[in-house]
Amino acid sequence: MRNATDQESQESVVEICCHVNGTQIRAVVSTRMSLVDWLRHGLGFTGSHVGCEHGVCGACGVVLDGRVIRGCLALAAEVDGSEIETIEGATQSGRVATLQQAFYERAALQCGFCTSGMILQAAELLAQNDAPTRVEIRTAISGNYCRCTGYEAIVDAIEIAAANLRKL
Repeated sequence: MRNATDQESQESVVEICCHVNGTQIRAVVSTRMSLVDWLRHGLGFTGSHVGCEHGVCGACGVVLDGRVIRGCLALAAEVDGSEIETIEGATQSGRVATLQQAFYERAALQCGFCTSGMILQAAELLAQNDAPTRVEIRTAISGNYCRCTGYEAIVDAIEIAAANLRKL
């Protein structure tokens, strides 16, 4: 019979190779580690946060193969061969600069816990719809919880960013 220590020492691991923010990464990860935990603790990309750990709050949002996903619901072992973008990568590339500026101007962030997920989700919306209505914006961010701003400033910021992006 095994005890808890024996089970922990025989934890399953797998080797993965993926691109994170454009850089190829090879790593050995636990088959039980969430993607957001690996990104935060294994690679140091702390912009995505661990909130509810049930895929409800959106704080753990990252882009996986072009779509925003909940990083707490994906396993690091599942991303072999994938392209991953964190808020750090989206910031570095300039892809979300207009959204970030609008969030700043409208004071659409306070504690910042939800901000990375909100911005990535808003960027996905604006990539698909360059002139969303306020209802469409609210629908797009409905899976992202913010406990500070009351959402009006966030919706305003996304609306302003959409208008600014159309001018470019």
